[in-house]
Amino acid sequence: MSEQNKALMRRWFEEVWNQGQANAIEEMFASDGIAYGLTDERQNFMRGPADYKIFYHQYREAFPDIHITIEDMIAEGDKVATRCLVKGRHTGNSFGVTATSAPISFEGVAITRIKDGKIVEAWNYFDFATMHRQLGSTNR
Repeated sequence: MSEQNKALMRRWFEEVWNQGQANAIEEMFASDGIAYGLTDERQNFMRGPADYKIFYHQYREAFPDIHITIEDMIAEGDKVATRCLVKGRHTGNSFGVTATSAPISFEGVAITRIKDGKIVEAWNYFDFATMHRQLGSTNR
């Protein structure tokens, strides 16, 4: 099961993020799935593909060339930990920041729980502070 779960996460980063296939979100993220750590407030989380797509479209607008490279992946049971490198160029107006054309490069870790071939929980720990410094918006 661990190898199947790792394959799902490789697909997630490749298809959803690197190839920009928004329709793949419904295929891989459970309708009642929860994603933590992608909003400014710790108690806020995204539930289901519709919530996740709001975040996704904002990021794809800001960084249309975003590319995520998987650096490490460890799986045990129904969980997968993925350490990755995020790169792109800020060419779109999103998140209240005018496009800067600045390159971004930061790391992150996503720990996901998989059930029935879909992501049901995701705990995201990405270095958004570094991203904001690279964009010149250090007040975040």
